Amino acid sequence: MPTIWFMLVAVMIAIYVVLDGFDLGAGIVQLLVARTDRERRLVLRSIGPVWDGNEVWLLAGGGTLYFAFPALYASSFSGFYLPLMMVLWLLILRGISIEFRNHIDSLVWKPFWDAVFGGASALLAIFFGAALGNVVRGVPLDSSNEFFLPLWTNFGLGRDVGILDWYTVLVAVTAFATLTVQGGLWVALKTDGGLAQRARQVALVGWWSLLPLTVVITWCSFAIQPRLSASFAARPWGYVFPLLAVAALIGMRALGRRDVAPFLCSSLYIVGMLTSAAFGLYPYVLPSNTDPALGLTVNNAAAAPYGLKVGLAWFIPGMLLAAGYFVYTYRSFAGKVALEDEGY
Repeated sequence: MPTIWFMLVAVMIAIYVVLDGFDLGAGIVQLLVARTDRERRLVLRSIGPVWDGNEVWLLAGGGTLYFAFPALYASSFSGFYLPLMMVLWLLILRGISIEFRNHIDSLVWKPFWDAVFGGASALLAIFFGAALGNVVRGVPLDSSNEFFLPLWTNFGLGRDVGILDWYTVLVAVTAFATLTVQGGLWVALKTDGGLAQRARQVALVGWWSLLPLTVVITWCSFAIQPRLSASFAARPWGYVFPLLAVAALIGMRALGRRDVAPFLCSSLYIVGMLTSAAFGLYPYVLPSNTDPALGLTVNNAAAAPYGLKVGLAWFIPGMLLAAGYFVYTYRSFAGKVALEDEGY
């Protein structure tokens, strides 16, 4: 049962990164591709009906994590308290920048909120990437399942690591490049004309940076976290996940002249990379970088078996309803966006 919940949490996180990834990416590329107020409104309109709904998956994932793995939730939310507060404020700033932008017609007001929107989106991509890097690298857990990490120390690996070191910064840069590509392809999918062409060009530049970053980050991850090599050696079928990421990365470039296919490939790349990390770390949900025996696993971090069984009975219909709602929403707002008198 803990393994089932581990897979469910991994899937929910992957769904969140795919869905919120493109609207974070839209914020990153907005200042690069939108040259007029009308084009900036088009970028906002492309995510307007769905951006807040996408963030529901973050809340649902956090709630599921709290329910299924309370020890992991307690340990990570205390150890990562500072960056979590920073992420919270960035989410708030990003949300109000979208909603406040068009309330006042001013030469200062709109550019200010555009900058906040782009900056918060970029920093969120970086922080989420650094968080993934910390999980893969491991944290200095003690016998009480507690740890504390400063924002940075000497940027090196070892016992006295910080949230930011050269490896987590590398993962953060890769996450930034990934969501830039994802956002560029989304804007190209939802708009037309010069705006779509420039978005497609930004995605292409991002792809050329993502290609070497994928190779480097894969090599570094296997070198830093020995659990990855052990997992793939013990269960070779797991290579389907990195192969999915590689195929999707190639597909983004091979299908670059189309609209839907490159975006779907970008989404599959994200899913492939995240599931590769989850598969490689299993059964750990939060490894220790000091003593492997102190790491949190699906067994010692999980809730009671009875609670997991009852929760699963309610989780399945709840997620089916949520999935149906999202399918309906995205079908209702499918196609290219256009400006109207009201709204973004």
